[in-house]
Amino acid sequence: MASDPLDDAAVLNALFGNSPQGLFVFDTERKVKRYNPSGRGVRKLDAEDVVGHDVEDFAPGLDAAELRSLMDEVLASGVPLRRVLLRGKSPSDPDRTLTVEVSLFPLPDSGSGPSGLVAVVEDVTERQAAADRLAVLSRVRSTVGSTLDVRTTADELVRGLVPAFADGASVDLLDDGLTSGPLSSGVPLRRISFAPADAVTARKEGDSRPFPYPTPYTQALNDTEARIVAVTPDAPWLAADPDMFEPLLKANVRSMIVVPLRVRDTVLGLLTLYRHRTDPFEEADLDVARQAAATAAAHLDNARSYRREHMVASTLQRKLQPSTTPRLSAVETAHMYLPESAGGDWYDVIPLSGARVALVVGDVAGHGIEAAATMGQLRIALRTLALNDLETDELLTHLDEVASQLAEPSDAYVATCAITVYNPVSRRCAMVRAGHPAPVIVDPAGSPVQVDVPLGPPLGAGGGRVFSPALIDLPAGTLIAHYTNGLLGAHAHDPAAARRRLAQTLASPARPLRELSDDAVYRMAPSRDDDAVLLLARTHTLAKENVADWTLPAEPSVVSTARRLVDQQLAVWHLEGAAYTTGLIVSELVTNAIRYGAGPIQLRLIHDSGRLLTEVTDANSTSPHLRHARDSDEGGRGLYIVMCLSTHWGVRHSQQDKTIWSEQRLGGEPDAAGFGAFDMAEVEELS
Repeated sequence: MASDPLDDAAVLNALFGNSPQGLFVFDTERKVKRYNPSGRGVRKLDAEDVVGHDVEDFAPGLDAAELRSLMDEVLASGVPLRRVLLRGKSPSDPDRTLTVEVSLFPLPDSGSGPSGLVAVVEDVTERQAAADRLAVLSRVRSTVGSTLDVRTTADELVRGLVPAFADGASVDLLDDGLTSGPLSSGVPLRRISFAPADAVTARKEGDSRPFPYPTPYTQALNDTEARIVAVTPDAPWLAADPDMFEPLLKANVRSMIVVPLRVRDTVLGLLTLYRHRTDPFEEADLDVARQAAATAAAHLDNARSYRREHMVASTLQRKLQPSTTPRLSAVETAHMYLPESAGGDWYDVIPLSGARVALVVGDVAGHGIEAAATMGQLRIALRTLALNDLETDELLTHLDEVASQLAEPSDAYVATCAITVYNPVSRRCAMVRAGHPAPVIVDPAGSPVQVDVPLGPPLGAGGGRVFSPALIDLPAGTLIAHYTNGLLGAHAHDPAAARRRLAQTLASPARPLRELSDDAVYRMAPSRDDDAVLLLARTHTLAKENVADWTLPAEPSVVSTARRLVDQQLAVWHLEGAAYTTGLIVSELVTNAIRYGAGPIQLRLIHDSGRLLTEVTDANSTSPHLRHARDSDEGGRGLYIVMCLSTHWGVRHSQQDKTIWSEQRLGGEPDAAGFGAFDMAEVEELS
């Protein structure tokens, strides 16, 4: 039994009369032949305003050109189009923006093509708005926080929100970082970022001042709650500062969201969003703003923490560097220190006995406060070891032991280091390095000097520790350049070429060292991601007439001879005023060498820049020990007398002999701060 045929007209009437979707029948001229008056967006329109008209006649807010193109495509091809998104103002409510999903179906072929088409229009405004909000949050979370820079993080935030979510956005932060709890109305905030960049605003980037009170800004800072604010010419809060808020009204801003940037219970500043588009912010938008602000606040907190740590590490590192480099007769020095990454690069210029000098450059692995602290410990340890007059290889061996104590189990090594000790009397230069680049040397004519300085292991690396020095005699006027890898910058991939480039830069060694240092920075272009140190030293030689040497037999009678020779030499130098004290020092040192030393005795006087150096060398390597003799003892007071009469004194060892040296400051009494005041009568009695 056949079923009753369906009444097509009844079906169509039911569909067109009750469907929540918009249904439109168009002829081949794209004129509406029939439509669903119950569809959203056209309910308030009269039939005569729709039937017989193009879409642009009754829905001018939609993109008519795009819709016309889609309809022509379907009429020409006969192939349906489904779910194409279009945006525009609602035909029945111009203050509301619609997002519609349009599907187009061709009507049966009349022989020469489709006789028209059916459009199914679905209002997906809410659904698409939710998807757009999720897309905004996804973009914010994926792009904000790419660096640990506060300004960059703020820029990423406003770019992630404008124009997809807001027509304008600003970030204002406290200058002094985080503040617990609500903020008072008088706290200044600095404008860090604003988008779009060409917008006219009363607060320019970099401005730091309080927001007008009372306004939504101060209210949000006070209760730390986000809020949506309507912007109308009669809004009472605009009266707090009409000049500041005038740009808002001129830009036709209709609504804004003010969100405190919070981390845990503390406030960093404010995120403010502005809309001048038709649709104002609504509650769902407020949630998006809160989540975007929370994401950004976490990254801003990290960036500020990094900046604070970087500043602390940089300050610590600078404090641990030499405040000034000493002025010495052995060398003229200049240094360049660029603490770009708050790492552990350091340098030092250490005066040594015998008018010698130690030039030091090192680089601690890692960055931050820990690296700076490690650098400080190594620098102090190295200076202490150097002042004990150790040979350069022994110096690095002991420093390696110190570094091993500082190393963590996961550390491959602790630091690298290079040391040069220069003697202006002999012009002998000893160079040693631990995992560090060798110095670049340029002779007085500007030609590079090739020196093979054996590469020892980095400090604290463990395993075999062999540090072998390179010895070379350098003429006066030679330029020695110690540096760290950060100086090489873009040339670091080819260290040999970088060294040649640095040598070429320093090929005019007679120029002022400060100019050479600046030129090295300009030409080498150090990396901004790593610290860089350059230590330049131009060698000098002590004039022969400022050094007196004698070889004396190890006999008791030679003590008086030594004193007579010293008196004669001091007379030549016009230092008769120092003759008595120097005679006492020489007597005790020579007597000590005769009694406890071996072989012939070498006596040397050095007159050097306001100080007088006395050295006595013998072939016995046993170190003397300072001790305080008892009243009943007949000896044991020699070194104590030397200590009392000297500004500094000490013992220097070599593989063949030892040297006891004394330094006196000319033109005044011995350094009481160094050794304590002494009674000259007591010294004479002891001697």
